[in-house]
Amino acid sequence: MTRVDLIRLIERREEGRAKQDQEILSEVREQLLELLSAYPDDAEVNYQMGIACDNSGLGDKAIPYYERAIELGLSGADLERCLMGLGSTYRYWGQYDKAVATLSRGMKEFPENRAIQVFLAMALYNSQNYKESVELLITNLMESTTDEKLQYFKRGINYYKDNLDETALNE
Repeated sequence: MTRVDLIRLIERREEGRAKQDQEILSEVREQLLELLSAYPDDAEVNYQMGIACDNSGLGDKAIPYYERAIELGLSGADLERCLMGLGSTYRYWGQYDKAVATLSRGMKEFPENRAIQVFLAMALYNSQNYKESVELLITNLMESTTDEKLQYFKRGINYYKDNLDETALNE
């Protein structure tokens, strides 16, 4: 396997994803399985197989490939996307504790990735950590919005984000 071969498969997978073409995605999965049989300990090939499964609507099959890629030392932007994919897939399949742990790691290692934070907020919600979920969503909203009305009320919104249960009745 050369990097060129893998790049071509990635491009083909992205084409299949963009077109929602299950035939292309199936072909890519088959070719990635062949690569995996030759290179079972290649983090990137495992990661790409996870993405190909996810893109095909086979998230439950993606999980072991994502986990293996991380175990094998995936790093950089690939690790960032892998943590995102794995965490969101755990959440979708109801594995909320694993989702929170994975996405929390992603947020810690890639603090600028708002998508990871939003998926973490959803997993926190699913874990019944409602306050933490809302705080994280409000933080992301207020740090990324250009909406003038939200900006006008920024100080108050940020105060109440940290004091969601505060009312005049409980002072």
